[in-house]
Amino acid sequence: MQSTDKNVSQSITQVIAASSLGTLIEWYDFYIFGSLAVIIGQQLFPSDAGASALINTLAIFAAGFIVRPFGALVFGRLGDLIGRKYTFLLTLVLMGGSTFLIGLIPSYSSIGYAAPILVLILRLVQGLALGGEYGGAATYVAEHAPVGKRGFFTSWIQTTATLGLFLSLGVIVLTKNMLGAEAFADWGWRIPFLVSILLVGVSIYIRMKMHESPVFTKLKAEGKVSTNPLKESFQKKANFKMVLLALFGATMGQGVIWYTGQFYAQSFLENTCKLDFNESRYILLWAILFATPFFVVFGSWSDKVGRKWIMLMGMLLGVICYRPIYQYFIDATNVKEFQKTELKSASAPVVERTLVKDTKDSLVTTTTLKTLNNGMTFKEAKIVTIPDAPATFPEEQTVIKDVTLSGPTYIIIIALVFFQVLLVTMVYGPIAAFLVELFPTKIRYTSMSLPYHIGNGVFGGLVPFIATLVASFSGSTPLSGLWYPIGIAALSFVIGAVYIDNKGDENVAD
Repeated sequence: MQSTDKNVSQSITQVIAASSLGTLIEWYDFYIFGSLAVIIGQQLFPSDAGASALINTLAIFAAGFIVRPFGALVFGRLGDLIGRKYTFLLTLVLMGGSTFLIGLIPSYSSIGYAAPILVLILRLVQGLALGGEYGGAATYVAEHAPVGKRGFFTSWIQTTATLGLFLSLGVIVLTKNMLGAEAFADWGWRIPFLVSILLVGVSIYIRMKMHESPVFTKLKAEGKVSTNPLKESFQKKANFKMVLLALFGATMGQGVIWYTGQFYAQSFLENTCKLDFNESRYILLWAILFATPFFVVFGSWSDKVGRKWIMLMGMLLGVICYRPIYQYFIDATNVKEFQKTELKSASAPVVERTLVKDTKDSLVTTTTLKTLNNGMTFKEAKIVTIPDAPATFPEEQTVIKDVTLSGPTYIIIIALVFFQVLLVTMVYGPIAAFLVELFPTKIRYTSMSLPYHIGNGVFGGLVPFIATLVASFSGSTPLSGLWYPIGIAALSFVIGAVYIDNKGDENVAD
């Protein structure tokens, strides 16, 4: 008996490792784009585009999320017709190839608006591929896992999205530090895209050695495979009701918590709080490192107490805590106000004079590195536009950038980002097991993939874009963008609390 248990354990371990590696690489491919949005925007759009370049780049990033539900339909149907293994092998090839090609796209200065159009097309392919990847990996692992441990085993798949983000941030920071900021912004940003092809090759090799899910194999041998998974998933009233419940009562709220805690947090620290490029990424790296084990903790715990309330409490805590957390971010990094009483020293100013593109006006930038008594540093750039016409008054603006934090503040902000990622582990750790258990085997891939990718790809994936856009409106505050994830999470909490059952396992083995 012990030998049998050992063999089962080894088999499941191999399944998790093979599924997780491929999924991790796909998430890595997906997230390097979001992590480099500011630099990519400078490459894809005119140099004088200003803030619109970032918003347009985030829109291209968001497009990849919007098409994920279509990928879920296409690849979910294939997965229920021909099997889990070959379907999510195909999604890996599409994702890896698209990422590699993004690294080769010429900049706006070389091919004009063809650059953002080509990147948009590749982002759409990425989104379609990712739409088919997650459902396959989660279903594959769940159908190998023993009853009573499904939350524990599928939670390992859940870590891959965060670990993919962790890996992307690590590669980006390492590349930037090796090349220097100037070379990285010019051409080095392409390296994280290009090296992904090596990781994809390794993952394809491993996945080729995998066997089909035993549950699906049995279903196929018995001739019970669905002939029309889309029709059975969405035209049967009882199943379609579960699809809607999964979307509005779980994945919608889970999606906004995920992208607020791990994507919008970094974007807010870098773009609103003006933290240094490396500083914002190190904060997220530390937070992810400490929080990632909790995916498995909450996934395993959900096997004992149920999935429902763990996920819903993660949503509720986000609703309650987001605004105080982000207000602290603003207050703790307000160096413009701090320097009135806390300025310790200032470096000699560095003056740079350039011509404004397509005009005879001059742009004079005077940059000073300042240090506060609490140890924080920042660069203050005074930018003066000197018009060619003598009668016109010069225009002046002051820009704060490259803020680095003092020890205590740095620790507190890491802790607050860690808390947000902890909420991510609460809502995301049990979600795969929850979704798998809602639907019967023959239409599971299709049925679970659609609500997952609408909830994550549309509601969640749009968080950085919508929140940044709302905060840019006239009369808004830096916190205005948070009303979007707070509102969605609150609505999902109410629906989930009223309608979701805390049971599981009903449909898994059929």
